[in-house]
Amino acid sequence: NILEIYMKRTFLFLFYLLAGILTGSLLATVFRGIPALAWLGYTNTIGFSAANPAVLDLIIVKITFGFAMSVSVAQIITIAIAMFIYNRS
Repeated sequence: NILEIYMKRTFLFLFYLLAGILTGSLLATVFRGIPALAWLGYTNTIGFSAANPAVLDLIIVKITFGFAMSVSVAQIITIAIAMFIYNRS
């Protein structure tokens, strides 16, 4: 069945993506303490600042929007490797 194959491929993609993110995060944390590999731990945060989130004030209700995502060099490399493995499977 086409739907089952599509769902299997989607879950496999999400698994590889999550594995790449978690592995990269772990490697970034471990290598941050090793001077020769510290560049793998370089992290940049993307999104709204936690100190200055977007606020929608409707007088009765005040809604605060915030989003932040930290990305390290190790995560980018491991996600690329995970996507390569996914495409080969």
